[in-house]
Amino acid sequence: MIGSKAGEKAEKETRHDVRGTGGFCLVVFFLAGWAVAPAGAKYGGGNGTANAPFLINTPEDFKLIGNSPEDWDKQFKLMQNLDLAGLDETSLRMIGRWASLGSYGNQPFRGIFDGNGKTIFNFKYADIREEYVGLFQHVTGEIRDLKLVGAVVEGNKSGTGALVGYLEKGGALRCAAVNVNVAGNQCVGGLVGSLADGTAGNCWSSGSVSGVWYTGGLVGQAGKGTIAYSYSKARVTGGESTGGLAGGTVREEAIVNSCYAQGPVQGTLYVGGLVGQVVAGRVFRCYSTGEVTGNQSTGGLAGYGRALGQVIDCLWDTQSSKQATSVGGTGRTTVEMKTMDPYLAKSWDFWQTWTICEGTNYPVLLWQIPLGDLSCPDGVNFYDFAIFAENWRKKNCGAANLNCGGADLDGSGSVELRDLAIFAENWLAGL
Repeated sequence: MIGSKAGEKAEKETRHDVRGTGGFCLVVFFLAGWAVAPAGAKYGGGNGTANAPFLINTPEDFKLIGNSPEDWDKQFKLMQNLDLAGLDETSLRMIGRWASLGSYGNQPFRGIFDGNGKTIFNFKYADIREEYVGLFQHVTGEIRDLKLVGAVVEGNKSGTGALVGYLEKGGALRCAAVNVNVAGNQCVGGLVGSLADGTAGNCWSSGSVSGVWYTGGLVGQAGKGTIAYSYSKARVTGGESTGGLAGGTVREEAIVNSCYAQGPVQGTLYVGGLVGQVVAGRVFRCYSTGEVTGNQSTGGLAGYGRALGQVIDCLWDTQSSKQATSVGGTGRTTVEMKTMDPYLAKSWDFWQTWTICEGTNYPVLLWQIPLGDLSCPDGVNFYDFAIFAENWRKKNCGAANLNCGGADLDGSGSVELRDLAIFAENWLAGL
């Protein structure tokens, strides 16, 4: 691992975020751990501004957003983890509305939804008539710091994703779709179906994604959009243009930067471990490792590339992918892929973007490392506990001693109970 672990931790919250988050000043009252809104207040409180966003405390609060188009230019903040198991397409409306191209009936979500690091469990939605299906149907605003776990989403037209069906512009930042099951027809992604413009940044996905055209583990199709500092471990099954991270990039402005995919990929035509088809745009400093199977135009990293598409400084694992060739990229063995040299040869940034536990893991993004992972980045385990225990009660932590071996997790200058609480909260967190 290159550079100071402590320096990485100190920068962790801000590195590579495409847009910053605003400060919020909230006055709330709590009863049994739940925020209590003043009488007559909408949602759980707040007025929808940056200083007082609408507060979402319950599934009922969340359901109200989909029924309130007049609020789709406002700001929201999720205050509790939510379980939506009791809701489906018969009782829950998607947020943002898509009618048709150029229609005055289009009403995108234009505001900010701050997930606040919370999780929405068990979102289930099936709609075979609508274009664009997801928790958010049509977005031109921003969704950030939100995790979906166990979502099951099904569409039959263009644009199906667990979080967003159609991200016209704006962003999905620091969001995750975990153990999801997403199925659709065209432009199907684990997180975002169609990324027309804007950014999917610092995001990840896992689970199962299936489609017919343009199917990807994270994003189905990227038009002018950017996918940056993100990864997918989803299992992807598709027809034409199927990729571990994205089904395809189709406009010259499209960028896939510093990403990776590790899930198995199976398709028919234009099948790649990272991107199925690079019609146009750039794929830059990415890698893939998943097994890739296809009938025609199949590659370890990318299945097919056209004249306006570029694949730059990328790698794939020839052994785990079972693919000796690719459109773009450099093939390496598993042993080589778990060392730093092949990436340094292509000028990858192992100070502010990537890190690696040589001989153990493939490279991971620095933002992935959970607090408490004090040794080689491989998750928080007993090795890290030993380091933490060795530094217990130490004072004068700083740059000279790498913040007491990284054990000063709160940056207070000493290793005390607050650090122990942070370590316990992240115990057994993986990468």
